[in-house]
Amino acid sequence: MSRTDAILARLSRLHPKLIDLSLERMLPLLERLGNPQDHLPPVIHVAGTNAKGSTIAYLRAFLEAAGRTVHVYNSPHLVRFNERIRLAGKLVGTQKLNAALERVETVNNGDPITFFEVTTVTAFCLFAEMPADYLLLETGMGGTYDTTNVVKHPLGNIITPIDYDHQAFLGSTIAEIAANKAGILKRGARAVMGLQRDEAHRVLDRAARRLGITPIWQGEDFHGAEEDGRLVYRDEKGLLDLPPPALNGPHQFDNAALAIAATRHFGLDVDKAALAEGLRRVTWPARMQPLRTGKLRALLPPGHELWLDGGHNAHGAAALARAVAALPEKKPLVLVMGMMSNRPPEDFLEHFRALDPKMVFSLTIPGEKNAHKAAAIAARARARGFVARPMRSVASALAQAAKIEGARVLICGSLYLAGDVLARNGTVPE
Repeated sequence: MSRTDAILARLSRLHPKLIDLSLERMLPLLERLGNPQDHLPPVIHVAGTNAKGSTIAYLRAFLEAAGRTVHVYNSPHLVRFNERIRLAGKLVGTQKLNAALERVETVNNGDPITFFEVTTVTAFCLFAEMPADYLLLETGMGGTYDTTNVVKHPLGNIITPIDYDHQAFLGSTIAEIAANKAGILKRGARAVMGLQRDEAHRVLDRAARRLGITPIWQGEDFHGAEEDGRLVYRDEKGLLDLPPPALNGPHQFDNAALAIAATRHFGLDVDKAALAEGLRRVTWPARMQPLRTGKLRALLPPGHELWLDGGHNAHGAAALARAVAALPEKKPLVLVMGMMSNRPPEDFLEHFRALDPKMVFSLTIPGEKNAHKAAAIAARARARGFVARPMRSVASALAQAAKIEGARVLICGSLYLAGDVLARNGTVPE
């Protein structure tokens, strides 16, 4: 076990619940640390169900192409905890991370606090200590009581599309989930809204207007779409003809447009050339990512494709299925799938029915005690009419997929599975 893992293991034991949405434990700790959340660069705070990470990836690419330095806070990580904290463009170094974690641990002095709370406090300390032009801040879950929701005066807020996820914590209806996400909105901060269901739109609009905010809305105030292989963006300021996003899938045109709208609405100093450069060089691991080299890719013969995606709910599955359908050459589709137990695999799979996968190889996600068992996923898939077999490992699943001539293999269902795959393949995010 590394020193970082040992520190994180100690911190995980300070609170019995993995998720306990509240700010009551965190605010006193922040005060004892000098309230680092009040000493941050201008903050763009992002909430939503899906596309938070992709939207932030575009914003980072645009700002860095324009010569700006950017802090980023994302979760969860895929392979190393360091991925959650990016300081002025680079992942936090392990020595700096460990020192910050231990300082926060000392000041906390054994008080009950959740893992995500104490690690978010650590991130705020690191962000406050190093200069940058902007901080791109992703919520962990929800909004109102999310641990990131302690920034009093963000530059702007983005709410990406809202759909069903984490209902046990955020509410059982779209309106309840939207009300929770709307908790990040702050009086005096501008807001940009992604494509929303009608019930989410109504809730977000009411919440914004109570705070004196007039948001701009995707599909109403700004539009972005693929036209002849290009991204064409339109808003009241005019039209932009831009290269397509480097990230795969039709949904990435929507995500890129949302980020472009934020740069313009928040008054960021990003010109058309920087937008174009950012679209060409944006990266975001495990989001419809092709794996062309590596130890796992070597298990498949030439002519096979290997793709990796961390989408883990029905809304994400719909976008992923559209992305697969949009690939230029039709190939036999093989799904290699693992999921956490709080999400029904049949709801995820239903979006792939029209693609008629040749096989679903199910996995128990390694090291995750709250993952569905491979046999259970396979049984539930077969009950819905899919051909499915449980497998012991990713490697064994790929060995079987190698027997299906010219297969397009998609590993999917969980960011935790995606992280394990990247580690085993030898493609650690940087």
